[in-house]
Amino acid sequence: MTFHSMWAELLPVGRSSATGGYRRHAWTGADADCRAWFREQAEARGLAHETDRNGNQWAWLGDPAAGDAVVTGSHLDSVPDGGAFDGPLGVVSAFAALDELRRRGAHLTRPLGIVNFGDEEGARFGLACVGSRLTAGALTAEQAHRLTDGDGITLPQAMESAGYDPDAIGPDPERLARIGAFVELHVEQGRALDLSGDRIGIASAIWPHGRWRFDFRGEANHAGTTRLADRNDPMLSYAETVLAARREAELAGAVATFGKITVEPNGVNAVPSLVRGWLDSRAADQASLDTVVGGVEQAAREYAATHGVDLDVVRESFTPVVEFDHALRDELARILGNDTDLKVPVLGTGAGHDAGILSDRIPTAMLFVRNPTGVSHSPAEYAAEDDCVAGVSALADVLEGLACT
Repeated sequence: MTFHSMWAELLPVGRSSATGGYRRHAWTGADADCRAWFREQAEARGLAHETDRNGNQWAWLGDPAAGDAVVTGSHLDSVPDGGAFDGPLGVVSAFAALDELRRRGAHLTRPLGIVNFGDEEGARFGLACVGSRLTAGALTAEQAHRLTDGDGITLPQAMESAGYDPDAIGPDPERLARIGAFVELHVEQGRALDLSGDRIGIASAIWPHGRWRFDFRGEANHAGTTRLADRNDPMLSYAETVLAARREAELAGAVATFGKITVEPNGVNAVPSLVRGWLDSRAADQASLDTVVGGVEQAAREYAATHGVDLDVVRESFTPVVEFDHALRDELARILGNDTDLKVPVLGTGAGHDAGILSDRIPTAMLFVRNPTGVSHSPAEYAAEDDCVAGVSALADVLEGLACT
């Protein structure tokens, strides 16, 4: 199958007719359909397919037990109403790159694997990269078992309903020990390549980033009869904190977003008793991130005190700066620039990826495909087909350079 035909086949899966965005959340029907598509692609190419203890899918050419394998791939799940490219581009490109290697008559000297990591986006259970975190031991089985979605369904319940054994999840060091290099292709989530005029880029590092939950607790009351002076309204403190996050991020040259909120009792005619907001913040270095988050929390506590509101701040997840393996990064640059004057740009990113999670355990690298608008996590996310095909060619070059030497 061509890149175009595979892309067209996967495109309708989990797509909302109302928004045009994708709702491929972990352990749902759409997720099952994506997994079935992955398996069909593997079997159509004569690859050995397996699903590991953490729900990640693998397709193998050659015996992974031989070790020093080269693996590529990404994920197929999405954020709520996300775009088509974030994740799936890397998986589709992996199969297309293998097809290209076969057309070239390339002779593999190392096992080659393609992977679909489960629950990368964290859209359902609130924690990103669950599949790769479990595999790398960055998330314990006990921690994973406590994850709950918005409907109160636990991760074990969701896995069991989908036909998987939640009691089997946990670190998988033997599997990682078989991998000599992991290269993830991904649509760029930003406009650096568009601004430089390049189709393909190489990742240098992932910014340190995390998610913090701010719980503002006030007093529920009648919206029509309670004097303003008598209110302990947590919404006011929350609103002022949102503005503080923007201000602190601008001062530090970072980014900060309150993108999710829940309100209790959530009535139009009621002063809230609880406003819970989630802060996502990222910066080029740890000191800048600490400055932003510390500044936001300090401002939030001042606002809460002013309005007679209690505040709890909980860090729900955190990923320190990830420097991708320098030797592997340089090898990608050498391969892609071989016999040409091409100098592939090397750029950092504020987005987290499975490659970042695995980087503490195995050598990892990333390729980016140009995104002309920079929009991501949105139905407007886009990459031109010519650029996608260029990404497939670049990935095939990299795999040939790594696995056929």
